[in-house]
Amino acid sequence: MRDEVLRRVRAAVATLVLAGLLVAPWVVDDYTAAILARTLALGLVGVSVALLTGVAGMPTLGQTAPYAAGAYASAVLGSQVSDVGVVQVAVAALAGATLAAVTLPLVVPARGVIVLMITLAVGELAVTVLGRWRSVTGGTDGLAGIAGVRPFWGLPVLVTDQARYLYTLVVVATLVGAVLLLLRTRAGVLLRAGRDDEMRLRASGHRVPLYLSGAHVAAGAIAGAAGSLLVVAQQYISPADFGFDTSALLLLGVVIGGTASVGGALVGAVLVIAVRDWLFGVLPGHAPLVLGALFVATVYLLPTGVTRARRPRPIPAPRPPDATPTRDRDVTPELRV
Repeated sequence: MRDEVLRRVRAAVATLVLAGLLVAPWVVDDYTAAILARTLALGLVGVSVALLTGVAGMPTLGQTAPYAAGAYASAVLGSQVSDVGVVQVAVAALAGATLAAVTLPLVVPARGVIVLMITLAVGELAVTVLGRWRSVTGGTDGLAGIAGVRPFWGLPVLVTDQARYLYTLVVVATLVGAVLLLLRTRAGVLLRAGRDDEMRLRASGHRVPLYLSGAHVAAGAIAGAAGSLLVVAQQYISPADFGFDTSALLLLGVVIGGTASVGGALVGAVLVIAVRDWLFGVLPGHAPLVLGALFVATVYLLPTGVTRARRPRPIPAPRPPDATPTRDRDVTPELRV
């Protein structure tokens, strides 16, 4: 009963949030619309973090690397080749996926905290390269004055903050929907099974490294697409947008929202960015304290995140040693796909 009530509450809150996002351009000023668009882009990166951390079981602090690769690829493409948004998103996703594929030999064989350290090093290395590759990235000054984007061929260029926000919202909703559908497939079930019991999945003949590699590349593509949206929202980028602070905030948002929930990751990232950006003006100098208190309260009170709050399932009694599975319900559901 309690789980059913929580499920209905989450559905109601999600509906209200979606309705608020849809009407936001007509009730907020230009500055707030720009902040919302940038927050949505960061929320999409949070989805890629949740895909790796909560679904595949690879905690990461390096999703800012494919995020930056996508942003700079989109900015260079927009300034020199094409101003079509769908082309820029595709190229940015390809750039993020390519960078993720390059780091596969480092990330996939590792587990746990080692993955966290490797991805953190990759992210910091990416920021260093961006700061020194001045001829392409503009160095630490970044790229400014990036041309506006048109969603498709033949459509007008988006010149207002409200139009850019709606474009960002549509792209984020499309990609999040695609991720949710993907996680309902056999691939998504196998990823969760590998996270819960990798040895058992290997013993049943499944190629776990192949699934983890696919998840890592897919997460890189999502983060790269988010980089393209950041360019649209800000009209400029610099290495400061992809530093350790951003990585930590994203991971914090995913933990608060629920590491195993794509929607929770999006909500958590938006919540954290809102606290950082808006409470910073209300409580100057105290935003990190509020974030820390929010994190501690979530870990102790809602260990599965604010969007996955439910009563823990009772632990089943151990089966006698000589008992053998005789019916389908005795087999782990994830291994029957």
